[in-house]
Amino acid sequence: MTPVAIVGAGPAGLMAAEVLAGAGRQVEVFDAMPSAGRKFLLAGKGGLNLTHAEPAEAFLSRYGPRRARLEPLVAAFDAAALREWAEGLGIATFVGTSGRVFPADMKAAPLLRAWLHRLRERGVKFHMRHRFTGWDATGALCFATPQGTRTVAADCTVLALGGASWPRLGSDGAWAPLLQQRGVQVAPLLPSNCGFDVQGGWSEHFSSRFAGQPFKSVAINFDGFHKAGEFVATATGVEGSLVYAASALLRDAILARGEANFELDMLPVRSREDVLAQVRHPRGSRSLSSHLKSRLGLDAIKLALLHELLPKDAFQDAERLAAAIKGLPVRLSAARPVAEAISTAGGVAFEALDEHLMLRAMPGVFCAGEMLDWEAPTGGYLLTACFATGRAAASGALAYQSTLAMDAQT
Repeated sequence: MTPVAIVGAGPAGLMAAEVLAGAGRQVEVFDAMPSAGRKFLLAGKGGLNLTHAEPAEAFLSRYGPRRARLEPLVAAFDAAALREWAEGLGIATFVGTSGRVFPADMKAAPLLRAWLHRLRERGVKFHMRHRFTGWDATGALCFATPQGTRTVAADCTVLALGGASWPRLGSDGAWAPLLQQRGVQVAPLLPSNCGFDVQGGWSEHFSSRFAGQPFKSVAINFDGFHKAGEFVATATGVEGSLVYAASALLRDAILARGEANFELDMLPVRSREDVLAQVRHPRGSRSLSSHLKSRLGLDAIKLALLHELLPKDAFQDAERLAAAIKGLPVRLSAARPVAEAISTAGGVAFEALDEHLMLRAMPGVFCAGEMLDWEAPTGGYLLTACFATGRAAASGALAYQSTLAMDAQT
């Protein structure tokens, strides 16, 4: 009998393993991939954003409708605690100009290496290439391995199987029907922090010339959301940090109404009156594009988008053109597939869990990480909640084992 089985070797699963091993439990970790932390490593390829240094109130607000359930878990392992934990692994951190927290060398690999070394020193055993396929009639965990099917009986199990984004790294959402078959409420897995397709697609001219190019110093307005930043044109639509920040609202609007129309402010630092005045300014022999570039600093991609989305007669109407520069409607028809998303919304409903993250329908089985039904923007919030829920699930498993031990003595 394995006292505790952790299924999933991402941040939530590894954190659960650390807590349990630190409490003296025998822990075995199972994962479908050839090595641990594959998505964690890829997420840190451009700089590992561990957490965020903003005030607690602002930080917790990033979890939206799931704040009430996540707040006590994140408060128990907040940004300061996470940084202290990294320091304990020999990984110094710093706060960037945006408030995001990174390892001093920006890399994920050294942190993961040090972490796995410490876990192995504490007796944690790893079983790779073990794809979870459910439970057998006795309640034992079932895994598909290169050597065939393997079953594992465990006192306690922590599932940390991820969502459905980046399936090539192991998070494919295949666990959802396995839990639903056992009476667990699972919300549909949806893309989060994702890109979108524009209605009708871009023209061949715009797509071939501008796909991959950024819209810089712009702002998006949508349904009470207003934020400045930048995003990128894709072959079929838009993606990037500013679009990701609004992605939950945009996705839900498309699900409800079949489309979402946001307004793009191409010059958020300039007033409507100023923009109109510059558009009206005599341009002499210059072309309109040269005039707008000279007077307003509109670059090639912004000018091209105006031509892409506005009818020709709008360019002859100064007020209409100025209004478009300050609020160009961009119509979106669909979110990009969940496999392309940075993260996932949906998952195991909190109503299916007790306060210790144990499944009400399956005593002794706990859930953590991105497989839970929550979402957050990028900026360190995703990893922080994965770490925090992993710790919480492990603490719940310890309490459950203690209860079992007490029951056995009476």
